[in-house]
Amino acid sequence: MLTKIKKWGNSQGLRFTKTMLDEAKIEVGDDVNITVQDGKIVITPVNNVHNKFNIKELVSKISKTYQPEEVDWGVSVGKEEW
Repeated sequence: MLTKIKKWGNSQGLRFTKTMLDEAKIEVGDDVNITVQDGKIVITPVNNVHNKFNIKELVSKISKTYQPEEVDWGVSVGKEEW
């Protein structure tokens, strides 16, 4: 993909297509590490939060003896309806 570096406020920026971000497994808001290697800019995803947790793995860690219980949070302070 051919693109241009553009002025963005006091900085410079690039735009990436959704397809390109999907291929790199990067989503808007993800942290990335940017380095320069041999005169090339390299962008690497950092602990992609969207793939960090697995719901099945998290649920499997719940104790077999766990019993949910109702919690009294006190009187309502806004427009809550109970």
